[in-house]
Amino acid sequence: MSDMPLTLLWILAALAVGVGTVLWLARRHRERTPTTTDAPAAPDWHAFDADEILTRLDAPAAGLSGASAARRLAEHGPNRLPEGKQRGPWARFLAQFHDVLIYVLLVAGVVTALLQHWLDAGVILGVVLVNAIIGFVQEGKAEDALRAIRDMLSQHALVWRDGRLVTVEASDLVPGDLVQLQSGDKIPADLRLLKVKGLQIEEAALTGESVPVEKDIEPLASDAVLADRRCMAYSGTLVTAGQGTGVVVATGGATEIGRISALVAGVEQMTTPLLRQMAQFGRWLTAVILLVAGLAFAFGVLVRDYTAAEMFLAAVGLAVAAIPEGLPAIMTITLAIGVQRMAGRNAIIRRLPAVETLGTVAVICSDKTGTLTRNEMTVRTLVDATQTVEVEGSGYDPHGGFSVAGQPLQPSDDALLGRMLRALVCCNDSALEQQPEGWRVSGDPMEGALLVAAIKAGLDPETLNRELPRTDLIPFDSAHKFMATLHHDHQGECVVFVKGAPEALLERCEQVQGVDGPQALDRADWLARMERLADAGQRVLAVALKPMPSGTTTLAFSDLDQGLVLLGLVGLQDPPRSEAISAVRACAEAGIRVKMITGDHAATASAIARQVGLANPDAVLTGAELDGLDEPALRARVGEVDVYARVTPEHKLRLVEALQAEGRVVAMTGDGVNDAPALKRADVGVAMGINGTEAAKEAAEMVLADDNFASIANAVEEGRTVYDNLKKAIVFILPTNGGEALVVLGALVMGFHQFPLTPVQILWVNMITAVTLALALAFEPPEPGVMARAPRDARAPVLDRRHLWRIGYVSLILMIGTFGLFLWSLAREASIEEARTVAVNTLVMFEIFYLFNARYIDAPVLSARGLLGNRYALLAVAVLLLFQLAFTYLGPLQQLFGTAPIAAGDWLVIALVGSTVLFLVELEKTLVRRRRAGG
Repeated sequence: MSDMPLTLLWILAALAVGVGTVLWLARRHRERTPTTTDAPAAPDWHAFDADEILTRLDAPAAGLSGASAARRLAEHGPNRLPEGKQRGPWARFLAQFHDVLIYVLLVAGVVTALLQHWLDAGVILGVVLVNAIIGFVQEGKAEDALRAIRDMLSQHALVWRDGRLVTVEASDLVPGDLVQLQSGDKIPADLRLLKVKGLQIEEAALTGESVPVEKDIEPLASDAVLADRRCMAYSGTLVTAGQGTGVVVATGGATEIGRISALVAGVEQMTTPLLRQMAQFGRWLTAVILLVAGLAFAFGVLVRDYTAAEMFLAAVGLAVAAIPEGLPAIMTITLAIGVQRMAGRNAIIRRLPAVETLGTVAVICSDKTGTLTRNEMTVRTLVDATQTVEVEGSGYDPHGGFSVAGQPLQPSDDALLGRMLRALVCCNDSALEQQPEGWRVSGDPMEGALLVAAIKAGLDPETLNRELPRTDLIPFDSAHKFMATLHHDHQGECVVFVKGAPEALLERCEQVQGVDGPQALDRADWLARMERLADAGQRVLAVALKPMPSGTTTLAFSDLDQGLVLLGLVGLQDPPRSEAISAVRACAEAGIRVKMITGDHAATASAIARQVGLANPDAVLTGAELDGLDEPALRARVGEVDVYARVTPEHKLRLVEALQAEGRVVAMTGDGVNDAPALKRADVGVAMGINGTEAAKEAAEMVLADDNFASIANAVEEGRTVYDNLKKAIVFILPTNGGEALVVLGALVMGFHQFPLTPVQILWVNMITAVTLALALAFEPPEPGVMARAPRDARAPVLDRRHLWRIGYVSLILMIGTFGLFLWSLAREASIEEARTVAVNTLVMFEIFYLFNARYIDAPVLSARGLLGNRYALLAVAVLLLFQLAFTYLGPLQQLFGTAPIAAGDWLVIALVGSTVLFLVELEKTLVRRRRAGG
């Protein structure tokens, strides 16, 4: 026996050294990629004209030769995003054990095994292993995000080589290649456009623009932001209309999408408030356990004359008593239950701790397009010579009314409005289809919106196209900024309908269509009307017509240089989601500030912010203004500004970091590739499940299955509930450990050589009450007013003074009752086994009654709802009583745990003593509430 303490010390020392070394090596293997790269800045290709671009890239007009392309491929490498160095699976797995509380549990498991209690040792080590496996599976989010971004690259490209147009693998593209683009193509690399014809590119995933961008070839200022670079086409975006030719200026990691990939790889993953707090709590608990065990060892040897062997085993029992072995399992299960609840409310959690983090969120940074808005253009306003008409309805659903100054208008009774709507149908190449999931537009989204407005007015596009068949057209051209179509009726009359940019059409209009015919055009008045629509955040189109001589069959640009008659203006908008408006209001009531971060124009962003109800919609900060702010200045502004427009991925990342630097817990919503770095950096990244890119989903902690901003408010409610339940579980579990430790210390101080609780009995109590009673708290419903309180301070400790007082208070009650009944049993000349059995069952009975106290930390529980409101708690009590009966009377368990049968009268005494905690804690709650009310 005398050699056992020395053996244990050597084993524990070896374990500590071995685990510490392995975890140090695992930590050393963590690769931290800086958030900025050392690569030289790329030239501002958008600032050079076509000839200079070709000269700089040494790109022949007929395309590169095969030999030149091969040399450049060897120099620049394949057109693929770099994989980057990743940790191996063993390093990732070992890193999951790098936690102080896990160290304590590992030691507890080894000590339990050395005590030859294999079942409890297996349970403890199994909990550690399960936590490590969960972390290992959830690890590697950055690698998944990078892989999703790589998959967005085009697989093939149409390129000029040796004077011929050939199809090559996109990975074989090199700077200087001439790429041919047409509708439906995915841009294979970053291109400087040389020729365009009606070219439009969908860049929403990269820039946040809600509609396709019209491209041209004119050079721009070197400081033009990404969304304004009309002469560029970027890798991973999609051609929606027209044709074009561009020269490759960047491939692979040098592209814009490559820079975003580098940002994702370089963003440090944020830990959650709970993990930070539990790590701090674990360190504190470890220090206290070691200190108390050391002092107890010294006291026993020096004051009570215990042998070193006896005191070492007593110290082991004290440490086992103080370690909450079941806490990590309860935390994991509680979070998992929260995940299931959220999934039922369309919020899919990809990483367990994110459930809890949602409860601390103080700021939600939301993308505009597709998140707060529907990502469906809608005609909101029609302006003719006599009136401004408001159009109701949302999205592509062709239902909605018309009104003027709040009074309903029947479009069929209004000749001017009817003529404008007919022009919008005729000068249109889109189609509207009803599909099972809703109405969908085939063609340009903006043209689709015009078609929907006409259908709302009762026009039938098929009938109108038969009455006015199209003879010729001029497709939209970015140089002229309009589209025109030539029509004739069955009497031979010809007319041209034109739609396009207002500034382009007003130059060609001398008259405006009035009630009694064309009349003089007041340009200043119409410019003012355009400004009013733009200030309301609407995109403005002008519509005009021109009668043509009978028999005209062809249409030329020269026919439209002058003589157009203006029909009116159309204001379009990507409307906010109705449910997003309610969700923003709910967030405000919960003390959460919603901020809009978008690549769209400032006026549009401000208008949408006003409609959805942001706190400060008029203060807008643009990307260019952000560039002029250093970090202290930005941190000073982020609190008051709620709208950020024309921003880049770097800007989004800076904003999230600035908010976090101010101590705010930030959730970032988004759906595009450009959102991935900020999604990863945010405390909670929220991606859209339907319209979101895979890159965004992989970078996020949470995915909204319904793309509904309102689901975030539901998720926050669940997150707050989960944290409440975790806190209840901690406040419930720790008094058990505290009471057990005090019992051991009490016996030590009083000089007992046979302790009231053995280490294996302590482990039984800790594990059996955790997996029954504490688990029931994970199913607690939300407390009243959970969404009416402000977000909790993420920096606050998981246990404040009030909780620590409660833990100490209950621990003392448990210690007095348990020790008292142990002494009572010995006084009745019971055996040590019987006395210990009474002590264990007393401790468990205390826990049963204290469970009901723990359902409400402050509120009273002595009511039908408090005692019977959680059926899982009642079930857990019944199951635990069955376990305790087996623990007391079943032969194999008696031998395993050193218990003995007790009389029926003993159970009555145990129940009476155990029930005292219920009333004593409720009395303490009442006194605390009265003191708060009086203070």
